[in-house]
Amino acid sequence: MKQKVFYWIAGICSIFILINVAHGFSGPSFVQEVGETGVTGSWLSILPPLVAIAIALIFRQVLFALFLGIWCGAFLAGDLSFGGLFTSFFAALSDYIVPATADVSHMSIIVFTLLIGGMVGIITDNGGTRGVIQRITKFVRTKVHGQLMTSLMGFIVFFDDYANTMVVGNTMRPLTDKLRISRAKLAYLVDATAAPVATIALVSTWIGAMVGFIADAESKMPNFNESAYGVFINSLPYNFYAFFTICFVLLIAWSGRDFATMLTARINLYKAKHQPELDRYNLWKDKIKDDEENKKVSHWSNAALPILTLIFGTVGGLFITGEGSSVQAIIETADSYKALLWGSLISIVVAIVMTLAKKLLKIEEMIEGMMEGMHTMFDGLLILVMAWALSALTVELGTADYLMSVFGETLNPYWLPAIVLVLSALTSFATGSSWGTMGILMPLVVPLAWEIGNNSGLPFEVTHEIIYASVSAVLGGSVWGDHCSPISDTTILSSIATQCDHVEHVNTQLPYAMIVGVISILGMVSMLVISIPWWIIYPAGIALIVGIIYQFGRIPDPEEYTPEGKEAAVTTLD
Repeated sequence: MKQKVFYWIAGICSIFILINVAHGFSGPSFVQEVGETGVTGSWLSILPPLVAIAIALIFRQVLFALFLGIWCGAFLAGDLSFGGLFTSFFAALSDYIVPATADVSHMSIIVFTLLIGGMVGIITDNGGTRGVIQRITKFVRTKVHGQLMTSLMGFIVFFDDYANTMVVGNTMRPLTDKLRISRAKLAYLVDATAAPVATIALVSTWIGAMVGFIADAESKMPNFNESAYGVFINSLPYNFYAFFTICFVLLIAWSGRDFATMLTARINLYKAKHQPELDRYNLWKDKIKDDEENKKVSHWSNAALPILTLIFGTVGGLFITGEGSSVQAIIETADSYKALLWGSLISIVVAIVMTLAKKLLKIEEMIEGMMEGMHTMFDGLLILVMAWALSALTVELGTADYLMSVFGETLNPYWLPAIVLVLSALTSFATGSSWGTMGILMPLVVPLAWEIGNNSGLPFEVTHEIIYASVSAVLGGSVWGDHCSPISDTTILSSIATQCDHVEHVNTQLPYAMIVGVISILGMVSMLVISIPWWIIYPAGIALIVGIIYQFGRIPDPEEYTPEGKEAAVTTLD
């Protein structure tokens, strides 16, 4: 109780000390100063996300941190007075959090997540999930196999990052638990293969949005006639972050090595067998033994068919809601939210029908399992709603506009994509939204690249190259910042799907994402500033990743963390 009170006091003080010290708070003078300069688009606009991120990382209280960030933003966006301190407290809920749930697309994601949770709850209780695990276990015997299988499954559900995260995370969690793979590692493997794969897939729910963003940018570019989809295709070689992330994930899984905070999480898992206080997910208690001996095990198809229904139902929804004569045209015009809802609804219906038809569970047991599955999603959904509310506040306060104004004066033709990559990452990190970042920056950055190229007298093909690189810089940077941000929706969903502590997921993923991000910056600079061709940059980048993994990563020996006289934590599963 005392600890919680400390969180509240420290958090509230941190917000208003930052504001008060910066402006010399002394009653009306603060209101007058801010009223003259304006909060929107100023440096104050970055305070809400910074407060939320700082509190989340320091105190490991995500919901509390997000609410403080929203409260801070509501105060800055509202009445900057002593009374506004209290009115903004209520406005945070009524004006931002509630509207975040009322948004149609947001509610679609909430319902989709709940339906997925319900479906997973049913196929878990009817024994189908364990049937799948038994089937896969015949081929997956080690940690390396389990990690590679998890990574490769991310390529199967390529068409949408949300579906990818929820399907792979929920499906592989029982197997990785059995193999003693840390929840943090599972969350990373799921998160790091979701958005990058969807970003470079030629057919995905992301394509429609990305092509739309590019088309919006092209409308501001006179005499530029290339199709938006053509620009996207030509930008793929420059999307270093997506490709290097995929390579990093596969190599870190194949090597069996870890380093930094991810290694710490792995070591703590080994220690947890003999130190119960470290067993945060009950992986070393009698959970797994109880699952194997007492829980129902049925044919693998009882889980596989609902999951396949989810995948093909979503793809079918895309084709039904889309229009056009080609696959890409259909995907571009499809309503991805409806497709996800339809796919998840059909999948839970299939799970219900199969369970009842085969008499795997009684109706009461099935409903109980469905509700338990939905309940596991509840905490994460609260975080997701709060993150959306904070993201809306950053748009209202002009956080992205401020970041653009800070970096705008330093932009030049050849360095533009590298700077945009960093700017996109910062914006995505601060707002917690990769799509929001793309939607905000793409219409600003692409016309800027076109104008800079024309005004600098660059050859036509060079200007186009800078445009392609700038498009990929926005896409890659958005995903990079999204991977690093504790308020990102996909990062939160990864924590939900894998049932990993959210702050632990962020802390363990951050070093890996930062390494890939820095290598991506070097790749962008090498290609445009130094003029090194991409077919040299990619092998060099992969070699650098291999060197880092084998130089700093290691495979810990479980016996090192086993008290004398006790058995090793892990044997053949290493």
